[in-house]
Amino acid sequence: MAAKPSIPKGTRDFSPVEMAKRNYIFNTIRDVYHLYGFQQIETPSMEMLSTLMGKYGDEGDKLLFKIQNSGNYFSELSDEELLSRDAAKLASKFCEKGLRYDLTVPFARYVVMHRDEITFPFKRYQIQPVWRADRPQRGRYREFYQCDADVVGSDSLLNEVELMQIVDTVFTRFGIRVCIKINNRKILTGIAEIIGEADKIVDITVAIDKLDKIGLENVNKELAEKGISDEAIAKLQPIILLKGTNAEKLSILKEVLATSEVGLKGVEESEFILHMFGTLRAPHTPDLFMDDMINHIELDLTLARGLNYYTGAIFEVKALDVQIGSITGGGRYDNLTGVFGMPGVSGVGISFGADRIFDVLNQLELYPKEAVNGTQLLFVNFGDKEAAYSLPILSQARLAGIRAEIFPDSSKMKKQMSYANAKNIPFVAIVGENEMNEGKVTLKNMETGEQTLVSADELIAAIQ
Repeated sequence: MAAKPSIPKGTRDFSPVEMAKRNYIFNTIRDVYHLYGFQQIETPSMEMLSTLMGKYGDEGDKLLFKIQNSGNYFSELSDEELLSRDAAKLASKFCEKGLRYDLTVPFARYVVMHRDEITFPFKRYQIQPVWRADRPQRGRYREFYQCDADVVGSDSLLNEVELMQIVDTVFTRFGIRVCIKINNRKILTGIAEIIGEADKIVDITVAIDKLDKIGLENVNKELAEKGISDEAIAKLQPIILLKGTNAEKLSILKEVLATSEVGLKGVEESEFILHMFGTLRAPHTPDLFMDDMINHIELDLTLARGLNYYTGAIFEVKALDVQIGSITGGGRYDNLTGVFGMPGVSGVGISFGADRIFDVLNQLELYPKEAVNGTQLLFVNFGDKEAAYSLPILSQARLAGIRAEIFPDSSKMKKQMSYANAKNIPFVAIVGENEMNEGKVTLKNMETGEQTLVSADELIAAIQ
C-alpha cells in the first residue's frame, strides 16, 4: 500500500475558502499601502547565504533553511571533514544558498543592486512567503507570509508616524482591536550605558525581548548567564518594569537617562512619534499621547525586537482579544545597506504577519461575508438545449460583474443543488421548457428558498 502523503511540519494547505480569506487580508493591506504611495516589488525565494548570514544575530542564523548545492559536492570534502560530523561546517561547504528568513534583508540587497534605477526616498511594499527553521507551535509556522512596507533614503521621523498610521488603518479595517507597542533602540542603548553594561547591549535586548514569553525570573537568569553583573541586573528592573501613561514614562526616562546622550535622543524620537501620531489621529483630543484610543499605543521598554539591524524606533502589534504572538512588527535600521557596500542609507519598515492575522480573524469571526463568498450564481444544467439557452445569460451576468458558473454536466437536480449548497452559492438559475418559452429564468434564493421568474436584466439586478 502506498505511503500516506504528508507535508512538512510548520506548513499548511489552504482550501478555496481559506484562500478567499487570505486574499481578503492581502488585498486589504495592499489597498492601504497604495493609499500611502508604496509600490510593489518581489525578490527571489532563495538568496545567497552570504546575503543572509550575520544579519539576524546568532539565533536568527540558526533558523535559516539552507539549500544543498546540486552535483557531487562530497567529492571536494576530505574524509576528515566528513567524519567530523560538524553540521555547521559541512553546510558551509555544500550550501551556498538559503531560503529568505524575512523580506527586509533581501530588500536591502535589492536597493544596493538597483540603486541607479531607484528614486529616493523609495517606498516599497512586498507580500511574499518567508521560511524559518523554528519549532512549530500555535501561531508560529516554518513557512509564512509577510506583508512588508519600507521607506529607504529618508531620516525623517514622519516615516515612522506614517507607518503607524498604516498599522492603525489596516487593523481598523479588519475590525481587530490592537495594542501598538513602541520603543527605541537608542533608549535601550542608553539604559545599557547607565547600568554600566554598554558592551552587552545585544545580550540585554535579546533577553528582555523574551519577557512576555519566559517571565522576569528567566530573563534575569539569562542576563546573568551572559555575564551581566548582579548590580546591573538590579538597576535594570525598575526601568524595564516602568508603569504609567506614555507621557509619564517619557518624563521619568528623561531623568533616568539624563547622562546618556544616545538615550535622550531615543526619548526625543519616541516623544515626537507619539505626539504626531496622536495629533493626526485625533487633533481635538487633549491627550496627544492617546493612551485611551480604540487601538491602543503604548511605550513599552521591554520591547527590544531581537534583530540586530534595528537602530532607532521599533514597533510591535498585539491583538487585544486573542492570545497570540505579535501580528505586526518593524523599526528603523540605519546600517543595513552598509553591509552590502552602500553606507549612509537609512530605512524604516513594518511587516504584517498574514498567517497570524488569518488566525485572529478566524477566531474572532471578523471576515465580511462577501470576502469569503465565491460563486454568486449557478445555472442548473438540464441538457444541451437548456445549456445553450443559459450560456448567453451567464455571459451577460459575468459582464455585469457577477461571479457565475454553469454546472458542466446534465446531472440530477439533487446533485446540482448539493453542489450549490456545498459551495455556499446564494442564487441558482433554473432553465426548463417553460422558462425558455417565456424567454426568462427561474431565480432561486438558496437562503430563503424563494423562487421568482425573471428576465436576464431582472436576474442581474436582483443579485447585484
